[in-house]
Amino acid sequence: MRYEVKAMLSGQGTVFLQLDADSAEDARLQVVAQGGMVLEVRRRFYGWMPKPRLRFPLAHFSQELLSLLTAGLSLVESIETLADKEQDAGVRKIIEELRARLYEGVTFSRALEFFPQAFPPLYVATARASERTGDLPEALTRFITYQTQMDLVRKKLIGASIYPVLLLVIGLLVGLFLLVFVVPRFSAIYEDAGTDLPWLSMLLIRWGHLVHDHGWHLAGIAAAALGLFIYGINRPLFRSWVAQRLWHIPAIGERMRVYQLARFYRTLGMLLRGGIPVVKALEMVSGLLQPHFRPRVHAAATLIREGRTISSAMEAEGLTTAVGSRMLRVGERTGLMGEMMERIGNFHDEEIARWVEWMTKLIEPLLMAVIGGVIGGIIILMYMPIFQLAGSVG
Repeated sequence: MRYEVKAMLSGQGTVFLQLDADSAEDARLQVVAQGGMVLEVRRRFYGWMPKPRLRFPLAHFSQELLSLLTAGLSLVESIETLADKEQDAGVRKIIEELRARLYEGVTFSRALEFFPQAFPPLYVATARASERTGDLPEALTRFITYQTQMDLVRKKLIGASIYPVLLLVIGLLVGLFLLVFVVPRFSAIYEDAGTDLPWLSMLLIRWGHLVHDHGWHLAGIAAAALGLFIYGINRPLFRSWVAQRLWHIPAIGERMRVYQLARFYRTLGMLLRGGIPVVKALEMVSGLLQPHFRPRVHAAATLIREGRTISSAMEAEGLTTAVGSRMLRVGERTGLMGEMMERIGNFHDEEIARWVEWMTKLIEPLLMAVIGGVIGGIIILMYMPIFQLAGSVG
């Protein structure tokens, strides 16, 4: 169970902690063991929603670890320092257990493997490769650069989608307000009118009668549909099914493929620069891709193991583009395959960024036109009987 604890800690003053404990007394004892004084203990209740997973700040952890190692501290001293300064109880517990594994004499990469919820296989592989060369700071720098670039691409995609999504949500809310609250009142006004109304106006009036007579049933159906949708998007199988449908849309599917290839080559390049063999790196990278990509990656690894060049194996399995194939061949001639793969990832990321910017500029006015047309059409249909009545009176 999760508890929120308000406590006084020496040298830190009043702090708010989140602890995993069996009971409130157990949470209290955890704070006392740290030399603190408990002011308030409150259980955190999540209701019917699933308990949120601990999000380990991997990038922040790596940056701080790199700074301490660069300053001259040993690995164990750096981990001890990070454990002492950490405020979040869940994160501190992972770092303390990591320190305990190092005290037992295991290697850093082996210690990381005990905590798969915090350290992904790529991170473990980077640490293991650094143990061969004895240069952990260089490996951490490489991973931080990789993670920063991946986050930058993700932020660009999210930032570009915020305004269209916001515009669509506002338009839907305005349309629902008109259909649920305004149209039923107009339908009551026109109920006894003997004028010959357009069929779309009659359709709106019938909708108004339906909302008036069965409003609560419709609200229940809408709430159930919304609940099913929220439940569905939290299920991996449903998200995979939606992604498969999107892949079959020509324009969107091709861009999704290029985005996957950008991640693929950027990650593969980082692993190759870290000293990991290409076949092993391909096996590790396959887990980051969409399910239908993974058999291609395994097939490409098999071809490389049989003696094919990297460029020909990638091209044979459809894991490259025209530009990517040429750059891979250049990398094979120069021997800088890791650097060349990272350049391929950068090239495709820039391509995706340009496409997203172009699509955003196109979608925004189209959305405004469609939403304005729908809302304006509803209003015109509501007032159409008044216009006809005025014409008949004239």
